[in-house]
Amino acid sequence: MPRRMIELLDKKHVKKEFDCGKSLLNQYLHNQAGQDIKRRLTVCFVLADPEDNKVQGYYTLSSNGIPLSKLPPQIQKKLPKSYSSIPVTLLGRLAIDKNFQGKGVGKILLIDALKRSYEISKEIGSFAVAVDPIDQEAAAFYEKYDFIKLPDSGKMFIAIGTLKELFE
Repeated sequence: MPRRMIELLDKKHVKKEFDCGKSLLNQYLHNQAGQDIKRRLTVCFVLADPEDNKVQGYYTLSSNGIPLSKLPPQIQKKLPKSYSSIPVTLLGRLAIDKNFQGKGVGKILLIDALKRSYEISKEIGSFAVAVDPIDQEAAAFYEKYDFIKLPDSGKMFIAIGTLKELFE
């Protein structure tokens, strides 16, 4: 497999050929990611071959919150009741080009996203990394990495405390 780099999306990256098989995720990268970055709504990291800059996969990170009442009861009781919403880092999108699916690229991107989220949490409060899987296939992917389903929601999360065990 060719050498690749994970870096912030910019104009040098070739996005137009990216196809993960899910039109919503393709269209986001092709048409919206650049605008969202300019508006500071999200940051988008891409895995690209340094030779031709073709995007092989990407993910987005942004700030978010989960209502305290939506967290599992065993977690709620450990958190202060004065917070109506618990700060989290949202892993909003994660997609792999069809040519690179099944080759560990998703795992590489997820680990990078989790490590960045953990490092950021040292400077900006974040209790967890949250995801809102696009479909059951995506939910199964996150379950493999110990993400916990939120009750009454399609969302999932992994606590920063869990990431601390992994990255320190």
